[in-house]
Amino acid sequence: MYEHFFQCPYCWEEVSMLMDPSIVRQTYIEDCEVCCNPIEVTPEFQNSELVGFEAREIGQ
Repeated sequence: MYEHFFQCPYCWEEVSMLMDPSIVRQTYIEDCEVCCNPIEVTPEFQNSELVGFEAREIGQ
């Protein structure tokens, strides 16, 4: 598993998520661990390293 830290697009607090680097590109929704709002997360991996990451508010 790969842990990535980023700012929540709702509350701007730093949060972390665990991601599976064996899946090259994925999009899923996970709630912020601070404010509980849903975040659309799109990580992209290459050779098990994170090469792209986007975290958006739902509906944006």
